[in-house]
Amino acid sequence: MSKTVLNNAKIVLADQVLENASLVIEHGLIAEINPGSVPSGAELIDLQGRVLMPGMIDLHCDALEKEVEPRPNVHFPLDFAVAQADKRNAISGITTVYHAIAFANDELGLRNNDFAASIAKAVHAWAPHGLIDNRVHCRYEITDESGLPVLLDLIANDDMHLLSLMDHTPGQGQFKNMAAYRDYLARSYKKSEAELDDIIDKKLASAEGAFERAKTLIAAAHAKGVSVASHDDDNRERIETMTSLGVKISEFPINMDAASAARELGMSTVFGAPNILRGKSQSGSMKALDAIEAGVADCLCADYAPAALIVAVIKLPSLTDIDLAAAVRLVTLNPAKAAGLDDRGEIAVGKRADLIMVDMPAGLPQVGRVWLKGQTVYQGVYDHG
Repeated sequence: MSKTVLNNAKIVLADQVLENASLVIEHGLIAEINPGSVPSGAELIDLQGRVLMPGMIDLHCDALEKEVEPRPNVHFPLDFAVAQADKRNAISGITTVYHAIAFANDELGLRNNDFAASIAKAVHAWAPHGLIDNRVHCRYEITDESGLPVLLDLIANDDMHLLSLMDHTPGQGQFKNMAAYRDYLARSYKKSEAELDDIIDKKLASAEGAFERAKTLIAAAHAKGVSVASHDDDNRERIETMTSLGVKISEFPINMDAASAARELGMSTVFGAPNILRGKSQSGSMKALDAIEAGVADCLCADYAPAALIVAVIKLPSLTDIDLAAAVRLVTLNPAKAAGLDDRGEIAVGKRADLIMVDMPAGLPQVGRVWLKGQTVYQGVYDHG
């Protein structure tokens, strides 16, 4: 059928929620909201009062790396891994995902530059077949000299949609001292003491020239319309440096001062949904809930757990003083604006019909149905009664 009507829904618009509302989908777009009558010949779907919201836009999810390497040194074929990540995001209600792929040479497990580039290309190869819109977010460790030419090649070949700049040099950002950095490497990547010494020595030595590499990469990204983010900003000076280079997104600012400075200087801030569910950061940084309550959070991302996003969003109004529309903007309109996507992110006439219906089995928010450009790509039945 050329038209579909989603009826009897609790529709979340950008700034309000419509009760007992309906919308019309035509040719993959939202054609009308609350039509006076059901269009002749349209397919009618009764949502029975469930929440209908835009499909979520996830700017940062590195769960694909676990699909590729579920156990240390155990690698699945890349097409298989990308297909599994595609499904995992679809059932989580994420209709546009930026798969975060780290480029840090041989420093951290999978994060070998050539292997990372092959993952990025695998995402693009799967894109025409995907349930959702799969995109590439390249995370560049700026202390890695060898990553620059690889990333410039990905930009030149349109294999990158978002770039973030990481600096995990001990003593700042996520790792406030050398002990914290050593502990992270030892726990996460099972490195020996000798291997840890070698990694740290190389990292400190390669920090020279990092700023110039960052400038070169940012210029190339901007020339191709690729959005650029900074990662783990920890103070105003760092924020000012990033904004002077044209960086528009601050991912996971470490503290309130950095988050406030980012907002003041026009950057979009991104925090992790798992931080909301767990009530704290895995690295000891600021709580995402504190950022939301202080009004310095623009976006939530899945980080490493796609399923956490919908639960965090639906629960936020009960945890803070923001309403449902404001909570939904954190995962829809705000990330769309941050990434320069003007065709999606809100339920409005003319926008893509990327939509999700929310069920509440046993009071737990779960995605019951997903539409991408008006076509159902996932449906789960929770109420069998």
